Amino acid sequence: MIDPRAIIDPSAKLGEGVSVGPWSIIGPDVEIGDDTIIESHVIVKGPSVIGKNNHIYQFSSVGEDTPDLKYKGEATRLVIGDNNVIRENVTIHRGTVQDRSETTIGSDNLLMAYVHVGHDSVIGSNCVLVNNAALAGHVHVGDWSILAGYTLVHQFCHLGAHCFTGMGAVIGKDVPAYVMVTGQPAAAKSINAEGLRRRGFSKDEIATITKAFKLVYRRGLTKDEALVELRALAEDCNALNVMIDSIDQSARGIVR
Repeated sequence: MIDPRAIIDPSAKLGEGVSVGPWSIIGPDVEIGDDTIIESHVIVKGPSVIGKNNHIYQFSSVGEDTPDLKYKGEATRLVIGDNNVIRENVTIHRGTVQDRSETTIGSDNLLMAYVHVGHDSVIGSNCVLVNNAALAGHVHVGDWSILAGYTLVHQFCHLGAHCFTGMGAVIGKDVPAYVMVTGQPAAAKSINAEGLRRRGFSKDEIATITKAFKLVYRRGLTKDEALVELRALAEDCNALNVMIDSIDQSARGIVR
């Protein structure tokens, strides 16, 4: 399972059934879980922990130092969960001590070709980042988010669960959960209704989330005024609390 042309540091820990292709390099302080596939010409640097049943394609760079000028070689790390597909030429940087000291990627994600995940970023689970989507440092992406091709996300932005970004969206503020954004700069257009239907949200839940979207984006309310009305709606729709929390906790302000 380990090609003889691969270079594996003696301190690296590889689980059962791990496959490493030719000319790939697995550095020191790297842990790779069972049944993970590393194709050819991949570089994995540590400290990094990669879970089970991941598939990392050729020419990806995983766990590299960040180019952030604050980084001075401190011991930071990358943690990746299980069942992720990381396609060709993806770059993922470790964290910095000025933030979390860790970049974190959950499970069951698809990162398509040329995606970049900057230092200290957090990606949840079941997300899709389409070709050339790029996250600057300190970005948080909630579960079930879909970032279309060439999406650019400014540092420190938070994207709520189940959000959707249109192709080429330029995001400089937080995106509330369930919201679909497009444009340069990105603006809110609607809720991700089709995504919610596919994930089993009921018609009543989708209708309430749609009402909440109109309340936030069509009524001209302040954030605090909107939150009061949203919390009243959430009494009959627990799913709405995810959207409420993403708005309430926003530090950069939400896209409009």
